Amino acid sequence: MDASLAERITAHPSYQQLRADRTRFGWWLTAAMMLVYYGFIMLVAFNKPLLATRLGDGVMTLGMPLGLGVIVFTIVITGLYVRRANGEYDRLAAEVNASVLK
Repeated sequence: MDASLAERITAHPSYQQLRADRTRFGWWLTAAMMLVYYGFIMLVAFNKPLLATRLGDGVMTLGMPLGLGVIVFTIVITGLYVRRANGEYDRLAAEVNASVLK
């Protein structure tokens, strides 16, 4: 890549906005995932009786739906990121491409 092209891209306001928004959103999603995942791990480590609580008369315990919830949460926040990336971030990237590559 040409050095002047890279400089024009990094100096463009839409690129700076894209970079800041994507970084901020990524950190929020990372913090949410860490909270959910490590919260579940902490329950496994320090409150096994809570997770072993039976739900109904069968073999289902509270830990099973909570573990599934961690997996579903991961899928949901991935979907949120993809939705935002395909909308807002792609639009900002197109603005940068259109103005820098004239």
